[in-house]
Amino acid sequence: MGLGRVAQLQRSSLSVQLNIAEGYARRACGPFRAHLEIAYASAIETGDLLRLCLDEEILPRDTTEQALRDCAETQAVILGLVKRLRR
Repeated sequence: MGLGRVAQLQRSSLSVQLNIAEGYARRACGPFRAHLEIAYASAIETGDLLRLCLDEEILPRDTTEQALRDCAETQAVILGLVKRLRR
């Protein structure tokens, strides 16, 4: 069960990066914002998966706690960008 969660964690975290890159490459505000919204959803999923991994002790505690802090910061930055592009 743990390996499945780790694989999903890898997919969701990679999705954050790839959606930001794809949206930025398209340059127009509408498509960029849409990709940022997808990236934000993936960042939320990543955080949830990290919490599950922490609860089930699938990954080392200190590494997972740092990843959760980084993930929360990433979520805040993406959400800020989405809000800015909505103006």
